[in-house]
Amino acid sequence: MRDSWPEAIAGRAAQMYGELDTAIGRFIAEHQLPDSFCRVIDDYYLPLALWLAGQRRSGQTLVVGLCGGQGSGKSTLTAFLELVWSQLEMRSAGFSLDDIYLTRDARRQLAREVHPLLQTRGVPGTHDVPLGLETIDALSGRRGPGEFAIPLFDKSVDDRAPVAQWPRRRAPVDILLFEGWCVGARPWQNAEAPINALERREDPDGTWRNYVNSQLRGPYGELFGRLDLLLMLKVPDMDCVLEWRRLQERKLRARSGGGMSDDGILRFVQHYERVTRNLLGEMPDRADCVLELGRDHGIAGMRLR
Repeated sequence: MRDSWPEAIAGRAAQMYGELDTAIGRFIAEHQLPDSFCRVIDDYYLPLALWLAGQRRSGQTLVVGLCGGQGSGKSTLTAFLELVWSQLEMRSAGFSLDDIYLTRDARRQLAREVHPLLQTRGVPGTHDVPLGLETIDALSGRRGPGEFAIPLFDKSVDDRAPVAQWPRRRAPVDILLFEGWCVGARPWQNAEAPINALERREDPDGTWRNYVNSQLRGPYGELFGRLDLLLMLKVPDMDCVLEWRRLQERKLRARSGGGMSDDGILRFVQHYERVTRNLLGEMPDRADCVLELGRDHGIAGMRLR
């Protein structure tokens, strides 16, 4: 699949793959990936890293959004991109949409004032958008050079980690990667009726979903407007989202005895279904790069705009 990339990118990737042979082997071992993952790196990840590096304008931070559902491989891709950029002597930083969740107390207040479903973190409206804007602006140098803290959310306690624990980076960076399940999402149109059991039973009048959509039209539009490029790890469909989450939770239960039941997972995923379906329908036509995922979690194809 390397021939799907511009010729100059494909040639440089072939050369650099040999230069990074030891580092790639170490990366695969550290992330507990199968040896066959070398092919994914060769065909997709390494050319993508080089292509993105080439999109940066001298003296400016390239802000890249990465959209992908749970289990789509966002963390692995992010780690590899940063590995390649460090080899190119480019300074990079990244943070997740998950790390700018509203605090637990703030979500409880939102649940009281707007709708109980907003206590569950995840959907647009449950993030601290000003904190996200502040972080992007700081790391891209809009606040001047210096060292800045990157937000960190502790899911084990369902709350923001103490600021003293936040990682710090010197700014401005050359490339900033902002990843999350709905990064780059847009509001949906003409889809007011409930689409699943959660919406029918717990949001029959549409208060919750209308609030989510208003957030996409307003604050999140400004946040995602900071992106220079948008990447999409496209899952095949909602059935895969549900099944991949079930696999994650089953592994967690086997390892630690914790984790959600299958019925709990179904309800949880329904919080995300409306936005996910809209993403799958409209984002591939506007994303700068789409990596198509197969049902086996592997990359089945690529589209470059």
